[in-house]
Amino acid sequence: MNQDLLTLQPDKPPIITSEIEVIRFYHDTDAKAAVQEMIVGTYVLVEEFYSNGLEILAELKRTLLVYYTDKKFQGQRDFRSAFREASHRLLVEVKGHKLVVKKAPVIGWLKVLYPEIADFYVSFPEVQGMNSAWQWYQKGIEVKTLGITLHPFYGTYFPTRFEHLTLFDRWLKKYIGSKEKAIEIGVGSGILSFQLIQNGFKTIFASDTNKNAIIGVAQECKRLDYEANITLNHGDLFENCDVKADVIVFNPPWLLAKHSLEEGLDKAIYYEKELFPQFFEQAQKHLTCHGKIVLLFSNLAQVIDAKSPHPIIEELRTNGRFKKELHLRRDVNASSKKTKRTDSRENEKVELWVLTPKEMV
Repeated sequence: MNQDLLTLQPDKPPIITSEIEVIRFYHDTDAKAAVQEMIVGTYVLVEEFYSNGLEILAELKRTLLVYYTDKKFQGQRDFRSAFREASHRLLVEVKGHKLVVKKAPVIGWLKVLYPEIADFYVSFPEVQGMNSAWQWYQKGIEVKTLGITLHPFYGTYFPTRFEHLTLFDRWLKKYIGSKEKAIEIGVGSGILSFQLIQNGFKTIFASDTNKNAIIGVAQECKRLDYEANITLNHGDLFENCDVKADVIVFNPPWLLAKHSLEEGLDKAIYYEKELFPQFFEQAQKHLTCHGKIVLLFSNLAQVIDAKSPHPIIEELRTNGRFKKELHLRRDVNASSKKTKRTDSRENEKVELWVLTPKEMV
């Protein structure tokens, strides 16, 4: 385990520690008036009950939908941007690492993320996010391909569907090459690296641009006794990597970004157009002569827009670096057996690609 990780500090929601001017919202306060104040830039503080915050956010949504009526992509983006800006002016007070309002959830992140600051204000949407993340962390996520339950750290991407992990598990069980060294780019919650370890890989260099992901995987490695197998790196792609690997694994974001990306979860879902060209250029330098690149991807972008480019296919068509050795596809199941899909994911397929250096074929 990389000793530098001991000084790595997690990304966390911004807080306010000074006294500020606010409008206090009680159960009998005019919600519409409070929303108008938030829209023009005034802070509103939730008082009495946690549910009062939910009431204001519902009113904010209703109010903004009157102005943002365009249902197309850009219109919806503009609505979400306006909602995010205004909603983050809705504050909750924290004292002794606990929410002051009544009937509020107990959120352990308030102490974990701010150990030296017990009293502060934080936005209500951030509280909602921390509450959801804390429940997942406490409950854990059962990963059947691993046979274990993982506990994702705050601000870390974790899968809620597992078809692509099943594809990777099947490939790993048939893999007969060297298992000395592997690299995982975008380690996330650590699942692919843990699958590599369980299938006999000895050492893994695992990297991510999300500090919280690195912190979370470090904790899981300690809990699962995998510390000797993984070197963790907070960096972009192969930054700080001096390893040549037998297998390079990458489960990249599946959708091309049409907006400026924020750090953290945004970059786990959307990718900038430079990502794949940079990855393939750097991967070529970190692969052994008989090595393989394994990519887990999806055709979701093409399902949504048939003209959307497929970055792996584009790499194979336009550059002479790699050749396809294997391409597997699998249908994406509904989240529940009782669910009948009506969205674009009805035709989605997850993909596993195995590429090899072109000169060895």
